[in-house]
Amino acid sequence: MSALTDSEYRAADAVELASLVASGEVSAQEVVECAQARMGAHNDALNAVVWPMPDHASDTLSNLPAGPLSGVPFLVKDLNLAWANTRLTSGSQFMKDLRVEHDAPLASAFKASGVVAIGKTNTPEFGITGTTEPALFGPCRNPFDTSKIAGGSSGGSAAAVAAGIVPIAHASDGAGSIRIPAACCGLVGLMPSRGRTRSPGPIGDVFHSYSRHFVVSRSVRDTATMLDAVADDSPYAPPRDGRAYAQRRDPGALTVRFSGSTPGGRPIDPQISAALARAAALVESLGHRVEEKCLDVDYRNFYRHFGVVGSAQLVADVDDDTRSMGREPEPGEFEPLTERNLSYGRSRTGAKVIHALRAVRAFTREVDAHFAEMDVFMLPVLGVPTPKIGYLDPVALEPAEQDKRSAEVFPFTPPFNGTGQPALSLPLGTDDSGMPIGIQFVARYGNEDVLMQLAYQLEEAAPWAHRYPEL
Repeated sequence: MSALTDSEYRAADAVELASLVASGEVSAQEVVECAQARMGAHNDALNAVVWPMPDHASDTLSNLPAGPLSGVPFLVKDLNLAWANTRLTSGSQFMKDLRVEHDAPLASAFKASGVVAIGKTNTPEFGITGTTEPALFGPCRNPFDTSKIAGGSSGGSAAAVAAGIVPIAHASDGAGSIRIPAACCGLVGLMPSRGRTRSPGPIGDVFHSYSRHFVVSRSVRDTATMLDAVADDSPYAPPRDGRAYAQRRDPGALTVRFSGSTPGGRPIDPQISAALARAAALVESLGHRVEEKCLDVDYRNFYRHFGVVGSAQLVADVDDDTRSMGREPEPGEFEPLTERNLSYGRSRTGAKVIHALRAVRAFTREVDAHFAEMDVFMLPVLGVPTPKIGYLDPVALEPAEQDKRSAEVFPFTPPFNGTGQPALSLPLGTDDSGMPIGIQFVARYGNEDVLMQLAYQLEEAAPWAHRYPEL
């Protein structure tokens, strides 16, 4: 058995690390120690990991499951997912002392894959914003430039993976919260179809839930391997053909449309436009049929109703949290944006929520009609280069100003939370300062396989694994 150096650990993805452990070339203990050493060396600068879990890691190593990613260090986003015998703060001062005793089904599936959880990651309060700057833990910083955001709400997970602390980490997405941090930090970020993965708990046990839990990673095969490991096999999951997502095969000539048109008509930054055009040319060079064409749908009506449903679900979630805490929140315990959204949600009647759900469903049919003529829709993730920390601060800004700036920075992600479709961010560009630019690929509901096979081609044609931040 040979020693694993820090540089070797940093360069390996999750599949490679699991292979090294399975072959006996290195031990799982040694791999986890590498992860913990990198966490100790870099986390102070990033504020990505908020709860180290050395005892949990030791317990897992003493009885390691023989899964496809056995021995791979892993981090858990501190939002909504119950991971037995850990804190679950959801980034909120109100919940800073909450502990959970049992695993959610998705947590059990992660554990069965063989990963070793070494900590929990930073997240904004209740995952509301596209930046990770909670009052409870403070801002998470991007390892490519610590003056800039890591995205949100899975910012801590994305920053830790980009920094090489772990090769893969839990993430979740209710309006872009997997794709946005993946784009900011140069990672692979798949939001699976609604219902594709095992249940994360009550947050996912809603017929038309916007939120989907999965991972961020550095390689397509890591994402595909984990999707195979945690995919739901119940009758309520989207159908699939039985083939493994991790099995690479020729997708054939796909019809791909792309557009940089924003729902509000605001122009995007020229650097983002240029990255999208280059990515479209790359897709075409791989033999796919590519044309520039926007989705002709009523985005304005969608957004009007999207917020009604989202705020109502926030109220239900906070009601559950209040019962778990055994007390009511005190004045000022919630951040201003949370207070505003709770107030908005409580003002909506059941009838208004039903009307909103019907409108979102109608929007879903509008979007799906376009996918009868294409396999993949391609668009940016962010409308501007990654902003500085503070530009989207949910604590310092008035909620209306935060809304305005978020619409400028993140105009492209929420519609596909509403439709339930799978959407994938790939790090196919960089801006003038060297920061990553994520390009988003959307497929029809249940068609993750199309995204994975296209992603394999793009990763081979335009590799990104060598782009490390200089820590």
